Amino acid sequence: MANHCALAVRLQYSSMKLPIHEVLPALRQVLQSSPNVVLQAPPGAGKTTVVPLALLDEPWLNGRKIVMLEPRRLAARAAARFMAKSLGEEVGETVGYRVRLESRITSRTRIEVVTEGVLSRMLQHDPSLESVGIVIFDEFHERSLQADLGLALCFESQGALRDDLKLLVMSATLDGEPIARLLGSAPVVTSEGRSYPVTVHYATTPTRGRHSDLQSELLSTVLRALREEQGSILVFLPGAGEIRRLEQALQAQQLGDDLIIAPLYGTLTTADQDRAISPPPTGKRKIVLATNIAETSLTIEGIRIVIDAGLMREPRFDPGSGMTRLETVTISQASAEQRAGRAGRIEPGICYRMWSEGRHLIPFNIPEIASADLSPLALELAQWGVADATTMSWLTPPPAAALAQGRELLQRLGALGERSVITEHGRQMAELPMHPRLAHMVIKG
Repeated sequence: MANHCALAVRLQYSSMKLPIHEVLPALRQVLQSSPNVVLQAPPGAGKTTVVPLALLDEPWLNGRKIVMLEPRRLAARAAARFMAKSLGEEVGETVGYRVRLESRITSRTRIEVVTEGVLSRMLQHDPSLESVGIVIFDEFHERSLQADLGLALCFESQGALRDDLKLLVMSATLDGEPIARLLGSAPVVTSEGRSYPVTVHYATTPTRGRHSDLQSELLSTVLRALREEQGSILVFLPGAGEIRRLEQALQAQQLGDDLIIAPLYGTLTTADQDRAISPPPTGKRKIVLATNIAETSLTIEGIRIVIDAGLMREPRFDPGSGMTRLETVTISQASAEQRAGRAGRIEPGICYRMWSEGRHLIPFNIPEIASADLSPLALELAQWGVADATTMSWLTPPPAAALAQGRELLQRLGALGERSVITEHGRQMAELPMHPRLAHMVIKG
């Protein structure tokens, strides 16, 4: 099976050299001698779909599986489908995926693409990950809470139970040196990537923050791009509500049958998501209206124009109410660069930014662990048997006050007993893929 896979990959990629291919020899070499490696490669380099396949025949894998962590379900499914297609197979054969409430794997599966909560469950059920040879953390720069937790748990498992388990952290924009230090001075392999130049236009009269202003400016910019430029358009919006409103406004323009308007956000059906990321039929253009789900991992065919609202929606925990709410915030400079880069994947592109050129953006997104409700993390740590989070290795340590507040909630719910030891009720809650509050309610109901 492994030799068959390697041959198929070589045949598939022999005519489509990607930037990541240039560093594969170096990556293989350091993985032979190092348990942990950091791979820096910009969006579009090909790391998500090339690296797992390229490692399938490595001798140190010794027949074990490759598990690759993806931050989002859409990206996990798309990556698995692309790799399976590269091998001339269906998903669930050599390559499969496991996401919340959906699994496409068989006894033959060697590469499992999973979302973050799935990795935590795997570790809690089998801390040594006996059937796994390497865990790949893709798009680690997004700094989700579950990715930080998964890396900390894997690193601890490696040190205590599996000295032959390898960890590969892949990042597009994050500085790799801090991660390398965290992983015991791990070697860093860097791919320079390849992209075409992107001409950036800034708004001359930026919106004042009102939804009506943003809606009007975005509609005007899309219509301008359709008149002045060729190719398909990707519009970044903060959420599904803004996407639906802009979709309705564009449909009201009666732009013709040669234009496809395709929303793209996490709660769409798989068929609608596939429609957004697939290439448009010959002779047609596509306008993809997306949240930040389209920043990384996914390749959306045919895009050479990006229109960026400069906003994203993310969860923020309010210690006063003990609840989490979604807030609309300004994106980071790293996100702005990734979004613009989407226009330069296939040829020189155009990016329209809906803010003034002198506007200051923070360099990187704030790690989720620094602003999130930490009661789910506290439950995971209790199930793992950790009473003191400072004994574990974190790129960003969980704030002590937020973690204490999370433990206090779990104690009130009966999930933790004396000295923060998990109870049987807590173990039952941890098995449910939902917030501890909801898990408690479901079990009691």
